[in-house]
Amino acid sequence: MASSKSDSLDVRSVISVVELVKEPIISVPQEYVHIDQQNPTFTDHPLPTLPTIDFKLLVSVDTMDLELEKLHSSCKEWGFFQLINHGVDDSLVNKVKEGIQELFNLPMEEKSKYWQRPEEMEGFGQAFVVSEEQKLDWGDIFYMITLPKHARKPYLFPMLPQPLRDTLEAYSAELKNLAMKILYLMAKALGMKPDEIKDMFEEGCQMMRMNYYPPCPQPELVMGLNSHSDAVGLTILLQVSEVEGLQIRKSGKWIPVQPLPNAFVINIGDMLEIVTNGIYRSTEHRATVNSVKERISMATFYSPNLDGELGPAPSLVTPETPAAYRRMIVADFLKGYLSRELVGKSYVDGMRIQNGGDKDN
Repeated sequence: MASSKSDSLDVRSVISVVELVKEPIISVPQEYVHIDQQNPTFTDHPLPTLPTIDFKLLVSVDTMDLELEKLHSSCKEWGFFQLINHGVDDSLVNKVKEGIQELFNLPMEEKSKYWQRPEEMEGFGQAFVVSEEQKLDWGDIFYMITLPKHARKPYLFPMLPQPLRDTLEAYSAELKNLAMKILYLMAKALGMKPDEIKDMFEEGCQMMRMNYYPPCPQPELVMGLNSHSDAVGLTILLQVSEVEGLQIRKSGKWIPVQPLPNAFVINIGDMLEIVTNGIYRSTEHRATVNSVKERISMATFYSPNLDGELGPAPSLVTPETPAAYRRMIVADFLKGYLSRELVGKSYVDGMRIQNGGDKDN
């Protein structure tokens, strides 16, 4: 979701991968070699396919029930789906894609104005670097809080070059609107009270993380982004370059996600797993790279109000289905998540009241 820095680690010591590959390299520096990440991928043919949900069908009276059941099933069995006909204007999405490409193409002198500062997680840099010993990801990020507006860092969003700033302002509003619509539909599928979603998420926190994964001479040795589940409620991923690289862990193996044109990839985060009392599960995923093409994506995260309390929705807690997760303040949950290196689903699993062992998603 973001990056976190320990007191002993100077953020400026983490080299930009984009800068690293400007001069041709034959082998990957040792600090990027992830020998522990080579988990098996699916070899079955055809490969399992990520479910596709049609938003138009979800909001149409004639087709809502059937598509809502499909949404419910996708969230329970996968924790992921691709959303088509989402209603966000194509021209706006294209402007976002162009703007992100231009942002990562800025010269290093310009990028340094937005670089991560000591004790800060926002700006250009890398994600989840908490020690000098850990392996680094083969990719650069640009991360910032976008909502609520008062939480924006004055040296980031307000200082972005035009027209990117206006484009992201419009995109931020559109994606909050879309996130809330999806959350209300999920609540309907779950039998939750709409006010439970409204009270938790209406004044929620939105964050954006732009990811740039350059080609790698030894892609089998590195990881664009380490295996993890997202901390937040809902993630809406825009595949900017529509290059394959996202993989989802299912039944102990990694399934590649083929980008669909004009689609968003949506996934359940740890907080929504807790809110749904485990009915919907967050799913481990990772980003791989290749030797030929750059891959660019942007994840927009949406979480409950940081000052609010996180826990299973009261309407989903019954004598037959008691609360499976302990309650805590949203900001405290995020603080704990951001203070660690990415390690699968270990953080949310530690929130369980009765931990019966994690099952594969």
